[in-house]
Amino acid sequence: MDSSDLYYIEQQFVLGAYPALTQVSVPDASSPDYIPTLVYEARAFLALDDPDSALALIPEDTDNVALRAVSALAKGEEGLEALRDLCVEVEGEETTWEIEVVQVLAATAFMRAGEVEEAVETLSGAERAGAETCAILSQIYMSLSRPSVAQKILTSALKASPDSLMLQQAEAVLSLVTAAQSLGGEPYSPAISFYTEQLANPSVSSAALLVGRGVARIMRGELSNARSDLEEAESILTRAQSKPGMGEVLAAMTVAAGLGSGKRGEADELWSRLCSEHPSHPMVVDLSAKAELFDSCAAKFQLPPRAVASA
Repeated sequence: MDSSDLYYIEQQFVLGAYPALTQVSVPDASSPDYIPTLVYEARAFLALDDPDSALALIPEDTDNVALRAVSALAKGEEGLEALRDLCVEVEGEETTWEIEVVQVLAATAFMRAGEVEEAVETLSGAERAGAETCAILSQIYMSLSRPSVAQKILTSALKASPDSLMLQQAEAVLSLVTAAQSLGGEPYSPAISFYTEQLANPSVSSAALLVGRGVARIMRGELSNARSDLEEAESILTRAQSKPGMGEVLAAMTVAAGLGSGKRGEADELWSRLCSEHPSHPMVVDLSAKAELFDSCAAKFQLPPRAVASA
């Protein structure tokens, strides 16, 4: 995976430039870049919620374990057993890029299915594994509210691969979770620095980077700059006609509007749009559940009898 073309493809994938990645030309089957390019492009389609296009890329008779893993992930719950079988199939083999892809995609599928323990077990020994394995495992621990474990994994991995873009991105996400400070004492600075550096690259057009920086700026109270980032991210996704990712943009814009001093109904309008267009977004699901719980409790509450003053 040393060619310049493949480096560019991996960079686009890591930084979330999925629409651009789906337009990449696949090299000849005899090229060493053929399998990795297919894997990254198919995964980009999956990130864009287009499993049919991902499956169309993969030869049906392929023996490559990485391609078979992508195909299984594209099939959703139907592919879980195939991914389990692939994890067993590569067990004991020397560490290769294909094996890491199998383990990462299997862990991703297990997390989607709510099988957290199985996902962690699949990625066990990640401190000695590749960058993507460590990055995914750290994010699993962040989702479990164990940032100290995530930090330990990333610190060890970054010592071995300090230039890994994937690990640097995972570290930026961790700094969002922990409000990490720079030497100057400014919270979220590591995250903002990473996103700003990557956004300066003219070859990358990624709404995900803008959303990341926008969220960090919201947390620091820089609402005007945050809204600028989020509006640009919305513009990128609109031009690309990409619905995946728009939920994150709308959620962040709703928060920014609610905290700001703009029009009173703007936050309500954004929230209504988020609920109607992305009903399964975690923020919508969580707040809807809380609203239902409140209504249920309110229905059971009985007002005490009115006190009557006596002479």
